[in-house]
Amino acid sequence: MALTRGAIEAMAPDQSALAAASKLLQPAKWPARGRSGGLIWGECQGSGANPYRVVADTADPGSKCTCPSRKFPCKHALALMWMFVEDESAFKAGDVPDWVNDWMGRRRKSGGGAAQSGGAKSLDAARAEAAESAPDPEAEVRRKAASEKRAQDTRRSVLAATEELEIWIADQLRTGLTSFLGDLGGRCRRIAARLVDAKANALASRVDEMPSRLLSLSAEERVDAAIQELGKLVLLVRAWRANPDEPELRREVIASETRDDVLANAESLRVTSRWEVLGERIATRRDGLVSQTTWLMNVGPGPQRFAMLLDFFPASAGRRAGAFVAGERFSAELAFYPAKAPLRAVIASRGDPEKASADWPTAGDDPFADHAEQMLVAPWRIDAPLLLPEGRICADAAGRAWWRSNSDMWAPLRDVPPALALGASIESAAGIWDGARLSLIAAQTNWGTLGFDA
Repeated sequence: MALTRGAIEAMAPDQSALAAASKLLQPAKWPARGRSGGLIWGECQGSGANPYRVVADTADPGSKCTCPSRKFPCKHALALMWMFVEDESAFKAGDVPDWVNDWMGRRRKSGGGAAQSGGAKSLDAARAEAAESAPDPEAEVRRKAASEKRAQDTRRSVLAATEELEIWIADQLRTGLTSFLGDLGGRCRRIAARLVDAKANALASRVDEMPSRLLSLSAEERVDAAIQELGKLVLLVRAWRANPDEPELRREVIASETRDDVLANAESLRVTSRWEVLGERIATRRDGLVSQTTWLMNVGPGPQRFAMLLDFFPASAGRRAGAFVAGERFSAELAFYPAKAPLRAVIASRGDPEKASADWPTAGDDPFADHAEQMLVAPWRIDAPLLLPEGRICADAAGRAWWRSNSDMWAPLRDVPPALALGASIESAAGIWDGARLSLIAAQTNWGTLGFDA
């Protein structure tokens, strides 16, 4: 299996290990890094006098570190592999150190069969390796049993965590939302830490990001928004307890599938069409990772549909150049993550970029009715995209911006729009609605297509 960022995310024992690894990506923390063939190694300076020695096999993924962590792979091994995927040239080719050779000599390769550099193997050595690599039915049964036990342990742990979260929510309502909003960051961090310990990592990230969403609103809006956020959390955990094997619910509570899992899933929705890149959203999360969301819209045959491409990278790596240009169009097959209302997707195959030439699909008379239908299907979602009909962007006397349709529907904007957008005649617009504020992504106007990238 090739070493990719997706493969590294899949190896990580939990989200906290991945977040800790993202903090170790500075070259200054690694006084030595090297490579030879598929082997990479390095020394990471920790809190002690001697650096930790870390080695990983990129061709047949596996790793070893001298740190005392009980997690496998540890944060040092994850960081080493992450840096290699980001910049192979930073690893200088050289002789394999003795401590790396020692690990390789004691490691049982999962692939097997590669010829050693010292020449042809003896017949006895070849037979011994063949015996080691031969399938062991009993070992396979033990591995499956161990895997099932881990899954059951995780489910029990997460179940207890969701029940504790419900009690915590009830406590916030009982003691009053004024005190809750007064200590928003501290209270959310404490319960999020307990959720991480219980392996409910996705749920912990959602709770940890709640303060930033609430504090972005005006003071008079926060109480209603807090009630909505807490209510959606209750709906989510109860839905998960009723159906813990549902892929979308597991993604929202525990962890997401990898890209390879989605592509290999025969039940994943596949849509082949022409897509337009609407824009992207960049957000730095509290765990040190940056989320990069690219929004696409189907402009080919078939029903109107949005698609969200989501990627993560460490904040220390700086902002990356986007793989897409807003406004470009291309033919592609998208595989969607399983969900009641599929939205997140990965590109299975992609054609060459095309010049945008056609208009967008026609929006319905009441776009908020489409949003309400999406919320009925998955009421735990924080927001959802929608296509807006003709209208304008206006500003009131206090400087707050609003979207207004020609049929006199109104929605307050979350972000300040570009000056060019004020007063422009909007033929159609794409945005994200959370029930309180509208975040525009792009709009077709009489002055051309406008972007609203954050």
